[in-house]
Amino acid sequence: MLDDILLVDDDVAAIEITARILSGVASTRFATCGADALRLARESVPDLILLDAEMPGMTGFQVCEALKADAALAAVPVIFVTSHCDAGFEVAGLDMGAADFIAKPIRAPIVLARVKNQLRAAHAARRLREGTSVDELTGVANRRRFDEVLMSECLRARRAGDPLALMRIDIDHFRQFDERYGHSRADACLQAVAVALAGTIVRPADLVARHGAEEFMLLLPLTARRGASCMAHRILDAIESLDIAHDASPTARHVTVSAGLAVFDDASAGWPTVLPGLRPANGAPPGLTAAGMLLAVEKALLSAKHAGYAQAHLLDLSDLDTATAAREIDPSTRNILTERPVYA
Repeated sequence: MLDDILLVDDDVAAIEITARILSGVASTRFATCGADALRLARESVPDLILLDAEMPGMTGFQVCEALKADAALAAVPVIFVTSHCDAGFEVAGLDMGAADFIAKPIRAPIVLARVKNQLRAAHAARRLREGTSVDELTGVANRRRFDEVLMSECLRARRAGDPLALMRIDIDHFRQFDERYGHSRADACLQAVAVALAGTIVRPADLVARHGAEEFMLLLPLTARRGASCMAHRILDAIESLDIAHDASPTARHVTVSAGLAVFDDASAGWPTVLPGLRPANGAPPGLTAAGMLLAVEKALLSAKHAGYAQAHLLDLSDLDTATAAREIDPSTRNILTERPVYA
């Protein structure tokens, strides 16, 4: 699969020349202004960005600053393409986070060499990140990766005014399973549950992670309560269909899970505070926080377990401090998955 490079330049002829040079090395997309560059990068994170330093309106430096301030894009290497050759200009760009510079007028051998160098470095960095972000037993994301993505998605949802849902899934009576069947069978059970959970994902941005011994998290960006409730139904059904024997369970003769679901969407009492332009001037978190979502899923999960296990309960983030606010998910949402927003 070819790498994806985003070319940003207000000169269409320059974009065409660069794209021809890079043909066969990477697939290319292009933007002719800073705002479009940021939009395209956020829609699909590129492997590398070639950025014209001098553009009307939003300059290349301003675009680079915005990229490095976005948690999802900060690691993308940026090569400035510029006619400036003084040291002060390059130092300013490097201090801002640029990876390299290419001087105009561009020369094909220089472009190819510097692009390939940055792509090799990006591949190595990605392999390193993946090696420290995957749970070795189950193959899904580990807790470190989950914590990073949850923080990033909370910030993005607050900035964009988008809904967010989080689900905590616990294997019911797993300690009894381990005692009855042994560690090897317990590990196989965890692996099967992880595969089943990963099979429920329908979008690239959804994330399954192992968060504890028998605990998993499912992060659902751009998902309101109806779509999230449907996902919870799918998960309960997926684990039931595994039909893993569990004779030591007081709930069923097979492995089941309980789920706690936290949501923050336009039906939440605090929803208007997350819309763009309404953030408090002091930068305080406006309602939607990672800590709040984690506490909400914990309370919702406890409610599901107290109600008898093998079910899912939902808690609106705005009801976090309300006693007995968690409730069983709506049974009518079982088959409305198509109502969940999806990425293009």
